[in-house]
Amino acid sequence: MKKNRLIPVLLLKNGWLVQSKEFARYQNLGNPVTAVLRLSEWASDELIYLDISKDDVYDLKRDDQGYENRSSFFEIITDVSKATFMPITVGGRIRTLKDIEAYLLVGADKVSINTKPIEDKGFITKSAKEFGSQCIVISIDVKFVNGKYVVMSNGATKQTTYDPIAWSKIVEDLGAGEILLNSVDRDGMRAGYDIDLISRVSESVNIPVIALGGVGEWPHFQEALSKTKVDAVAAANIFHYSDQSVYLAKKHLFELGCNVRAPSLLSI
Repeated sequence: MKKNRLIPVLLLKNGWLVQSKEFARYQNLGNPVTAVLRLSEWASDELIYLDISKDDVYDLKRDDQGYENRSSFFEIITDVSKATFMPITVGGRIRTLKDIEAYLLVGADKVSINTKPIEDKGFITKSAKEFGSQCIVISIDVKFVNGKYVVMSNGATKQTTYDPIAWSKIVEDLGAGEILLNSVDRDGMRAGYDIDLISRVSESVNIPVIALGGVGEWPHFQEALSKTKVDAVAAANIFHYSDQSVYLAKKHLFELGCNVRAPSLLSI
């Protein structure tokens, strides 16, 4: 039986690794590569690395500590791919087939795309035909607005006309290989996943769904795995709170009998 995956998500904003809350408030955490080394050592199943920068400024402004500044997300991902053995999904501001090709060539295994497919649905099919559906993850940001779920775009700043179930079916039909489902309302709130949203979407499609948004404690992972049909559970902020966090989370799930890989620590 295919194992459920436990996936850390890293958010990059203008050169800094950050924590996020409701897609609006951010707290700097540090160097964009150092965290990847730790997550590799803790045997993460995969890594999702998203660039949420609004412009092209990437500067840690910490030359005093010997950090090497990079001028683009592409350069940072090049560094990251050299620091890890786990599969990496890269997302953020991907607009062209050349963008996808560039990230795959420097070590990304998959790309996560959010806004471009909403503007041009044909981009999903073009991308899948060019690189294979297994490389194409469609990121769906969802917000609860006026009593209903609405798909958001442009960093969750714009409402679309799609509800998440309809949009999930569309992207599957167009060739997407996977869906990254993120609750904007739960982002950084530590209150747990939106189980209703996750359940509805994961039951409506046949491609893998990754749940994201709201984890504040290890049992939240178990709740999603036991109550929905998701293939993977992901989180961002919680993995920065403690040493060996991925290992401890997986140990918790494994001991509860969840269908995850046995916890381990790697020596890198």
